[in-house]
Amino acid sequence: MTQPPTTRRSASSRPRIRDAEATRQRILEAAKKEFAQNGLEGARVDTIALEAQANKRMLYHYFESKENLFKIIIEQAYIDIRSQEAKLNLEKLPPKDAMIKFVKFTWDYYLKNPEFITLVNNENLNKARHISQSTVLRDISQKFVNRIQAILDQGAKEGVFRKGLDAVQVNITIASIGYYYLTNCYTGSVIFERDFLSRKALQDRLDFNIDTVLRMLCVEKTI
Repeated sequence: MTQPPTTRRSASSRPRIRDAEATRQRILEAAKKEFAQNGLEGARVDTIALEAQANKRMLYHYFESKENLFKIIIEQAYIDIRSQEAKLNLEKLPPKDAMIKFVKFTWDYYLKNPEFITLVNNENLNKARHISQSTVLRDISQKFVNRIQAILDQGAKEGVFRKGLDAVQVNITIASIGYYYLTNCYTGSVIFERDFLSRKALQDRLDFNIDTVLRMLCVEKTI
């Protein structure tokens, strides 16, 4: 018996949908790599298309322009780190343990996702014009700040943390003490005559970061 036309269309459309999504994902992965290596201005659409095993026509079909593609990549980069932070369930830990875990996560994330640092650097060169109108990033960032603030406030209530700590300022410090070390690891290795990326150096730096943050957060008797 011949199948109804609607059934045939539905069955034949599924592979096309899957292929389209696979192509779109390949373009995103290739673009992330290209933007991380060369920035927005230096990235080439031809290189992205070649790496994605697609063509420029498909890239423009899905993403309209290189500028818009970069915007999506930047937004996804922030969404990923915030999503990973949310999975830590820091609220379920004692405040001091929660902040230690947060410091470790931030350091490990930078090491495992070096493209995040270069993408953020490039967006700063562009004065954040690609994320400035992102309601998604504003929402997840506010939720993140609220979670950290709740932990700091609970720590202060328990007498573990100093009172009046600002979650935004604390996060800036946690991010910067890891971020700066890694963005300057090569020049630092030359200037200070030590391998900043050796296993021991990385562990020493993490230990130092944790100690620094605890001294910033804790009342003296709880360090």
